[in-house]
Parts: sequence; structure tokens; C-alpha cells
Amino acid sequence: MHPETHEYYMQQALKEAQLAFEADEVPVGAVVVLNNKIISRGHNQVELLNDSTAHAEILALTSAYSSLGSKYLPEATLYVTLEPCLMCSGALYWGKIGCIVYGASDEKNGFRKHIKAEQSPFHPKTEIISGILQDECTWLMRNFFQLKR
Repeated sequence: MHPETHEYYMQQALKEAQLAFEADEVPVGAVVVLNNKIISRGHNQVELLNDSTAHAEILALTSAYSSLGSKYLPEATLYVTLEPCLMCSGALYWGKIGCIVYGASDEKNGFRKHIKAEQSPFHPKTEIISGILQDECTWLMRNFFQLKR
């Protein structure tokens, strides 16, 4: 697989989600890509850090800002296995991320539940792409919660 494809980077986000799964965290993973290179990674660490804001996106963004010495990412793409929640959407808005690619939809907690269809919680220039490796991302979430029941 050519490294510049959405599927390749979503596979990398899925590897992060698998780390969360193995740590008994909700299995969400994220990577930030700039100039066809992964500059940061993150997976949910809410339980480990005892921090309700320790979502994969937030951790990946913080790492990206730190590595670049910048608080904005207009040229970067975030790949995340699950539709961002409203909190993460706000962080992505303020970071002016160029593109957000997510796998599985989240009808319960995703940003689309809280906005009108024609609105976007993201920066006006942010491109949104959904459904990349959706089946794989959905399966990991369903499997995690089935094991919890």
C-alpha cells in the first residue's frame, strides 16, 4: 500500500486504537500527518491518566504542537478511528487543523449529534472526510464494549 493513502494512515490510527484496547481504554486512536509524515500519535488514556479529557485527538494534537513549536496545524491532517466528540471538535477548531479523516461514526457522542446538518464545529477551512476503514474501526469499538458486558 502506498504510504500517502488515507487507508494507510487510518491503519496507523487503528494501531493506536489497539494499544488503547489492550490497556482497557475505549479503543480510539489518532495520528497527525504533515507533509506525508506522521508527526504525532495518540490513543485514549482517560483511565490511565484519570483525566476525562485524555482523548486520542487531544493527546495527538498536544504532541504535534510540541514537536512543531506551533499552536496551529493548518497544513496537517488528523486521522482518528472514531468521529470526534464535541470537546475534541473544539480543540480541532482552535488548532485550525487542515483536514480531519475519521473512520467510524459515533451517533451517541460524536459532534454531528450536537450540531445542525448545515453547521460545522470546525474551522471554516477544515476539510472533513469520513468512513475510511469504517468497518475495521466500528468492529474494534463493538468488540471492546461486547467484552465489557
